[in-house]
Amino acid sequence: MICNSTMQRRFYCAVALLLAGIPAVPRAHADPVADFYRGKTVNILIGVNVGGGYDMEARLIGRFLGKHIPGNPTVVPQNMIGAGGIKMANYLYAVAPQDGTALGMFPGTLIAAQAVGISGVQYDANRFSWLGSMSISPLTFGVWHTAGVRSLADARTKEVLAAASNPGAITYTFPRLLNEMLGTKIRVVSGYQGNSTMTLAMERGEAQAVTNSWDSWRATHLHWIRDKKVNLLVQSQPKSTDPELIDVPSVQELARNDDDRRVIDLVVAGDAMGKPMAVAPNTPPERLRALLAAYAATLRDPDFIKAAAAARAEVTAVPGARLQEIVARVLSTPADLKARARKIIAE
Repeated sequence: MICNSTMQRRFYCAVALLLAGIPAVPRAHADPVADFYRGKTVNILIGVNVGGGYDMEARLIGRFLGKHIPGNPTVVPQNMIGAGGIKMANYLYAVAPQDGTALGMFPGTLIAAQAVGISGVQYDANRFSWLGSMSISPLTFGVWHTAGVRSLADARTKEVLAAASNPGAITYTFPRLLNEMLGTKIRVVSGYQGNSTMTLAMERGEAQAVTNSWDSWRATHLHWIRDKKVNLLVQSQPKSTDPELIDVPSVQELARNDDDRRVIDLVVAGDAMGKPMAVAPNTPPERLRALLAAYAATLRDPDFIKAAAAARAEVTAVPGARLQEIVARVLSTPADLKARARKIIAE
């Protein structure tokens, strides 16, 4: 059908009126979080030396985290060592920007350090916002096969010489915890730097035992465990269900009573937290939500998982909310039990 000019005018007028009644499509709202992070640098402060498990995991996360934060900022890991990580925690708490651009990778001993009042602690771990932990792995106490100590019962009657780093470090504290709670006769020799030097000392006969994480044994010396060159006497919680550890008791399950168990929980609190990452206090809520989501997305990222596997790092994620609960519980330990834990950690 051919329309005449009058009909065409009426048609166009009708269309124009119809379109006039449709609200205009609004422009996309700006994302204030993306706008803030775009072009910025996010620093991950690492409270330990280069080369260890904490350092490796922080740098691995840093490689992928930026692409999951709105605005895709540059993420730069940097080591800030001193006082077993206390220097880093103090800096993150009071000096670093509190705007969502400063994160920290925490050594596991820092929560217990605050709880028992270690000198130099100026931070409040309850005020950090905990993003999560990439992995958790139980501590184990392993004894070299020539020591003639194959069980906790043996370690209660025969002295064992254990290599450790410095007072306050978990390699120093865990054997002292076993002596206090389980009646073992472990003599701690400190001054070794890093687990590799401690395991080498054990292999050479300078020491007979060492505290090591299960992840570390599995990554570097699993053949020692399987060949019974190292006898694992006890593990901490979270107790591993790995077939290699299924018959190794946990120090918590061997505790004599509930008070002892709470002291143990405080001393090994970092073990339950794995290798935790936190953001400075007072980070604006919308940026905190974005960082929590970005951290979780990073641990699910197929490229990250592939890179972690290549580094022989297991991903057993702990969410930030769970870390926050652990921190609150440990710091609320009664004063008399904190005093008992202090004797193990600091005296």
